[in-house]
Amino acid sequence: MVHVLSGRVLLRPTDPDRSRVFYGDQLGLAVYREFGTGPERGTVYFLGGGFLELSGRSEAPPAADVRLWLQVADVTAAHEELLAKGVEIVRLPVKEPWGLVEMWVADPDGTPIVLVEVPADHPIRYRPGI
Repeated sequence: MVHVLSGRVLLRPTDPDRSRVFYGDQLGLAVYREFGTGPERGTVYFLGGGFLELSGRSEAPPAADVRLWLQVADVTAAHEELLAKGVEIVRLPVKEPWGLVEMWVADPDGTPIVLVEVPADHPIRYRPGI
């Protein structure tokens, strides 16, 4: 069995500076570490129990099937905060048939990001025997 100590999502943005503004300033992700120098330096952000690394540069946006799923405590508050920071909301917060509240945004390269709130009464929060 592989014993994973840590994990991260690695994105190669088409415009690293623009992506750093989006993830750091607009989404408000805290920086875990930076490495290298110049405009294509690497920046690693905290993502709750994982990390998001922006490093290098790509000539094309990521594949259409790449998605980020970020759980937040309050989607409504996130919606208001992101609107105030000029983030385009792709899809307004909606309670889905499966019970999660989801809102969609996209990064500067079009990578879809779903912000998810797990309501207190959702089965994900129920752990039998605990």
